Amino acid sequence: QVQLVESGGGLVQAGGSLRLSCAASGRAFSAHAMAWFRQPPGKERVFVAAIGGYTLYVDSVKGRFTISRDNARNTVYLQMNSLKPEDTAVYYCAAGPYSASSLDYLYWGQGTQVTVSS
Repeated sequence: QVQLVESGGGLVQAGGSLRLSCAASGRAFSAHAMAWFRQPPGKERVFVAAIGGYTLYVDSVKGRFTISRDNARNTVYLQMNSLKPEDTAVYYCAAGPYSASSLDYLYWGQGTQVTVSS
């Protein structure tokens, strides 16, 4: 069992930056791939980035977002730069097999709101 808690969301102007953190507790954090998904208002949850042996990003965030992890701290991060209003969403971290599909992830956090104003 893995428990995940996100933090770092907030309100930022377009062009600004935020760093999201996801702290994990429980067993075998380093054994899981970690991912970030987001759910814009009124839309479905979609993949943003994943980190396992490699990193994977959705095209819309490449060059702007960076996913990283610190296994000693049981934490995964999402550094978000050059934010756009369309990045506004609830951001969720997830743990499971390395994948871009939400169906593959076993454990989920409660989400953190990111709002980008124009």
